[in-house]
Amino acid sequence: QDQLVESGGGSVQAEGSLRLSCAVDRYTYRDRCIAWFRQAPGKEREEVASIFTRDGSTYVPDSVKGRFAISHDNVKKSVYLQMDSLKPEDTAMYYCAAAMYDRRCRSTFVSSDFPYWGQGTQVTVSS
Repeated sequence: QDQLVESGGGSVQAEGSLRLSCAVDRYTYRDRCIAWFRQAPGKEREEVASIFTRDGSTYVPDSVKGRFAISHDNVKKSVYLQMDSLKPEDTAMYYCAAAMYDRRCRSTFVSSDFPYWGQGTQVTVSS
């Protein structure tokens, strides 16, 4: 059984919006830092948002702050990434990932801090 499953990607024009969903199995969801990462061809994977499911505290880096927002639904065991005012440079594969149990999200986290990953969903923004 997949622990994290992303959905909601697609093609959109610049300035449009998309909402990505990450369905997380209940054992992986509880008291975890769940993050969204993206990776464009030829570029490093970068985190765009994270949320600690116990209390809903979030982190959004300055690079996307004001355009991206993360939220969660404890009943549905899902984490969402709302992306507004999309730009062509937002084009990438988007992944959700889970950190080890009971580790709060930190701005210093990198991809190696997340041992559990989904398969990804493609986002393409055209100008």
